[in-house]
Parts: sequence; structure tokens; C-alpha cells
Amino acid sequence: MLLTALEFVGLVAFAASGALAAVRARLDVFGVVVVGLTTALGGGVIRDVLLGIHPPTTLRNWPYLAVCAGTALAVFVFHPQVARLRRGVLLADALGLGVFATAGTTIALNAGATVYAACLIGMTTGIGGGAVRDLLLREIPLVLRKEIYAVAALAGSALVAVGHAVQLPGGPVTVVAAAVVVSIRMVALWRRWNAPVARGPE
Repeated sequence: MLLTALEFVGLVAFAASGALAAVRARLDVFGVVVVGLTTALGGGVIRDVLLGIHPPTTLRNWPYLAVCAGTALAVFVFHPQVARLRRGVLLADALGLGVFATAGTTIALNAGATVYAACLIGMTTGIGGGAVRDLLLREIPLVLRKEIYAVAALAGSALVAVGHAVQLPGGPVTVVAAAVVVSIRMVALWRRWNAPVARGPE
């Protein structure tokens, strides 16, 4: 129940951030919904494909699609108000990253994946939808730029894996790990922490 609730929180957060990016790119209502759906569901679809879960969970249950489409439509209608909430949008994106990375790791571990594989799958679950979103909008994926993004997701995945290894309760560990991801991401934005970038040719 807790894992499902966290997944829906992440779906809403990622669908909103994807739809807002599509509005800024001047896409029509169909494009906004498609990008919102892709951002929210892309990571989970990649996760299930890697784990051999067919068809992917989000494509078998209509509430996932309905929640994401409804969120994207709401952003399309109220985008001026949403755009003014810049910090809220960044927090929503960080929340989605934390929820999907940690939930993806938990699902991978429950499916029998090794700790190493589960961490990578969890990180991919968190960053996958955003990467596909950026490609659709003809942008360099955020995860490949200098901002601290994938590292935060990997940190949360590792915490979940450690908790699983020492047999701590799964629910609290997932919540704490997601909070750590959100904290790392928001502090990195606040302090303007960036990963090293190669110096350009002189």
C-alpha cells in the first residue's frame, strides 16, 4: 500500500513537470499529454522491461494512465499559475526522482535482482522518464548535464539496498531513502552544486 501510494505521488510529480516543459516548448494539448505521460511512465516501463515484467505494470492498470493524463491536462489549463510556482515545480521533480528511484529499487529487489542490478535499475527508474522527455523536446537530457541528478537517485537506491541487506522494514527505509534523494537534489539546486565538466578547447 505504501509503495503504491508513493508511486502515485511520483506519477503526479513527474507528469506535472513533463507537461510544464511541454507547455514551455509550445506543444498543443495532445503533445502536452503525451510528454506528461512519457515523463511519468517512462522510467517504470524501462524498469519492468529490464526485469522481464510484460506488459509493464503502468500499461496494465488504467489508474496510472488516468492520473498522469489528468495531471497533464490540469497543467495545460492552469500553466500560468503552475509556472509561477518555480520552487514547487523543482520540488515536485525532486520528489518524483526520489520516489521512483527508491520504489524501483524495492521492486527490483522483490523481483529477485541482485543488489548491484537493483541499484542501477532503481536509478534508471528515477531518471528514465525525464531523459525521454528531454529527447522528445530536443534537449540534452538533464541527467547528462552538470547538475546533480543521477547521483542523488543512485544514493537513494543504495540506501534501499543496504536496508534490504540488513533486513530493515521496507516501508520506512523507502520513505527515508526517498527523503534523502529529495534533500540531495534540493540542496544541490540551492547551493548550485554541479558535477565536473571538461574544460573546452583553448
